[in-house]
Amino acid sequence: MTDAAADVAARDRVWFVGGGIFLIIALVTGASIGPAGPDWWRVPLELLNRLPLVAIDSGVTEAQWNIVWKIRMPRVILGALVGGMLSIAGAGYQGVFRNPLVDPYLLGAASGAGLGATIAIVVRGGALNDWPVNPVPVIAFAFAVATVMTTYVVGAAFGGGRTGATLVLAGVAVVSFTSAMQTFVLRRNLDLINEVFEWILGSLAGATWGDVRLSAPYVVVCSIVLILHRRHLDVFRVGDDEAASLGVSVGRTRLVIVVAATLGTAAVVSVSGLIGFVGLVVPHVVRLVAGSRNKRVLPLSLMGGAAFLVLADVPGRILENPAETPIGVVTAFLGAPFFIYLLRTRRISG
Repeated sequence: MTDAAADVAARDRVWFVGGGIFLIIALVTGASIGPAGPDWWRVPLELLNRLPLVAIDSGVTEAQWNIVWKIRMPRVILGALVGGMLSIAGAGYQGVFRNPLVDPYLLGAASGAGLGATIAIVVRGGALNDWPVNPVPVIAFAFAVATVMTTYVVGAAFGGGRTGATLVLAGVAVVSFTSAMQTFVLRRNLDLINEVFEWILGSLAGATWGDVRLSAPYVVVCSIVLILHRRHLDVFRVGDDEAASLGVSVGRTRLVIVVAATLGTAAVVSVSGLIGFVGLVVPHVVRLVAGSRNKRVLPLSLMGGAAFLVLADVPGRILENPAETPIGVVTAFLGAPFFIYLLRTRRISG
């Protein structure tokens, strides 16, 4: 290894360690704050106390710990999974389409999940207790995947698998169609519009360990696939023809990246609702501070997105106590001005 390569590898390690520390701080912060339970400063002490070979008197009772472990922690871990997946999926989409303005919802995952959730809520009639399993995330996931598959089939039939531009246009058409169908269903079931609207805004309230177990395998597998293709994303930056001349199977590689990003996005959206700007803004922030190499961008987007969403969930819990501000509102409030700033300064790079 040359001195220059060793220097780059050392800087990568510094960035990854820093990202890991930032994520740990965010997770502890998220677990420490809530309307009920122990004082915030006792929670980090109790978390240390739960480690092997560590004994610290945190003053946290067993009842207070149950609040932290059964109510706060599932919400925090689910927020990390959702934020991390949306961010790394956004970075993957932006790399494979060479467009800094695309996000994980580009090919219809959000609109498909919204249509599926709307149909599930209408079918169950708001009576969740009558169902052994909550049908909303299951049907939302199925519709999200089906919508993106439709987009890809339509786009690939007209050359989208090779150039990507037709695929994006196919996504616009499919999103418009599914949104129209969702509006039609809502118009015929106005009594359930509030429940659908709450889902669309996105929320981590009511998160359980079951939600974490449902989404975690998809997040882990899809993130690994995207990170393994990080070098291909760097090659895509020079163009499809040039990438093909370098030995990259453009169509197959694009399909693998799109499927991984979409499957992970569909999985997390099905349990959290639609949370915007995370997959759009976080990868840009990472590129601004850490450079544009995808070897660094994808892992840092995963960690940064996880930390960002965990921290963004904190204000929603305390701004309207005991009611909550939907996390989708918080991310839009934080993300939209920042994205306008990025556009204004013209520092966005593909």
